[in-house]
Amino acid sequence: MKNYIALAFGLVCTIASAQNINDVLQYNQQNLIGTARYQGMSGAFGALGGDLSALNTNPAGAAVFNNHLFSATLSNYNKSNDANYFGTNREATRNDLEINQIGGVLVFKSNNSDWKKIAIAANYDLVQNFDNNFSISGVSNQGIDQYFLSYANGVPFGPLLKRDGEYLEEAYLDIGRNLGFVDQQAFLGYYGGIIDPVDEANDNNIDYVSNATYNTVNQDYFENTTGYNSKFILDFATQYQDNLYLGASLNFHSINYDKYTEFTETGYTVGTDITRTTFDNYLHTEGNGFSFALGAIAKLNDMVRVGASYESPTWYRLTDDTSQRISSDLADDDINYINFDIINVYERYTIKTPSKVTGSLAVVFGKDGLLSLDYGFQDMSQAEIKPTNDPGFAAANDEISNELGTVSTVRLGGEYRIKDISLRAGYRYEQSPYEDEYTIGDLNGFSLGFGYSFGPNRLDIAYNRTEQDVNKQLFNAGLTTPALVNVANTNVTIGYTVNF
Repeated sequence: MKNYIALAFGLVCTIASAQNINDVLQYNQQNLIGTARYQGMSGAFGALGGDLSALNTNPAGAAVFNNHLFSATLSNYNKSNDANYFGTNREATRNDLEINQIGGVLVFKSNNSDWKKIAIAANYDLVQNFDNNFSISGVSNQGIDQYFLSYANGVPFGPLLKRDGEYLEEAYLDIGRNLGFVDQQAFLGYYGGIIDPVDEANDNNIDYVSNATYNTVNQDYFENTTGYNSKFILDFATQYQDNLYLGASLNFHSINYDKYTEFTETGYTVGTDITRTTFDNYLHTEGNGFSFALGAIAKLNDMVRVGASYESPTWYRLTDDTSQRISSDLADDDINYINFDIINVYERYTIKTPSKVTGSLAVVFGKDGLLSLDYGFQDMSQAEIKPTNDPGFAAANDEISNELGTVSTVRLGGEYRIKDISLRAGYRYEQSPYEDEYTIGDLNGFSLGFGYSFGPNRLDIAYNRTEQDVNKQLFNAGLTTPALVNVANTNVTIGYTVNF
């Protein structure tokens, strides 16, 4: 009967202070997405158009098409994370196969107007595939007690105590609903046996001490994430006379994200009361977003093209639900009733990612090939989590404005044609969003591609790889020494295009 009652208490938490700077960066990040031709040239299509995934960079590109077209793309994502934590290396890999692009364009031509062409395109791209694994192990001088102490110190002890006749899981949810995430973590630390108040008889006590004794501890951390950030584009573009293309798009974003983490800690001082602690967390996020884009492409002469585009901020409306479980030798007897069936449901919140501008240049060598360059600029310090009157969000927004800076993105691509065969290559660079480049390093990547045209159809294959160093903290507080992770993403993509 107790389990049944507990399951009924998935209460809405009104202070959702668990969201932070990492959420903004995660939902702003875009993998090299799209058609195989687009990926084979590292996405350098801002002044070229004529590719459905190029609409992600410049919506004017739809007017470059000369006929109706349909394309679909399949990608194999390989993600490798090599983590070093206090001198211990662990590697984790993940492979996934996804249909990452599907779309089409309709082109309507006019022979009696300066407006030569109108194009309407619809395209779906998998902006980010969240399927990933991290495995981190090491001998640390910072235990999980530091996580709970960082939240508990300053929190009055009295409101953390469960009331007479109240189940432990009910008290956990009630504190999350009425007091918020910080107090809830203090509650877990206390009933999990990890920390105690300095003065247990004083309800106003705000100081806590650890029950764990150690010089160093053995820590094992595993993280599994799944889900996606997808983008559906509805694009309208037109060609004016022979040399100018204009376009606008409405972009509809969808997010579904799950993160599961397991943490185990052992190796405490021999003879102490705590010999083993486990602390596991689960997060589910879902929601949608909206943005729009404007763009133009101009042919300066037969060889040179320039492009410019503006993508508005993306406004995401998201909801989170979380669940946790903890155990230790000193935990309350009923601690196992706090588990993944006991769910905190947070109120809806908004993440606004900043606008982005892109300038592009391309040189076309007739039917022999082309070179293309895109430069993008985005100010990540302008990102924001709302409602801003939430104290947790206000603190996160201060962190965003103080720690994040401008991001420059460079994409360079080329294509060489030999009759019906196209050979492609590209380079991609993305600057770290952090001012100090410590938490996340610069991203570098390259790509190779091949295309074969037969009649109105084309088969494309692409290979692209990116690498980036990330300092990953196991938790958002307390354990301040991160694991240094080399993140390598390798995509192999095949796409098919039909012109009609």
